[in-house]
Amino acid sequence: MARESKLGWDVEALNKAYRQGYMAASMSMKKNRCPYRGEVVVAAWEAGWDDAGEVIQEQRAMDDDLFSRIA
Repeated sequence: MARESKLGWDVEALNKAYRQGYMAASMSMKKNRCPYRGEVVVAAWEAGWDDAGEVIQEQRAMDDDLFSRIA
């Protein structure tokens, strides 16, 4: 398994941080509530948070468009 021992992260840890960031944004948690401290792992968490935010915005735009077509 790829591991950067000096920084204390591996691919599994980054995937977990990403998934947790995604879930946090999905539950409307603020971005500054990231539980991680290592720069690389924080970046993975924030990437998940950002991706979920984009999905949420796209869903809202689609919902708004649906309502405008009905009205």
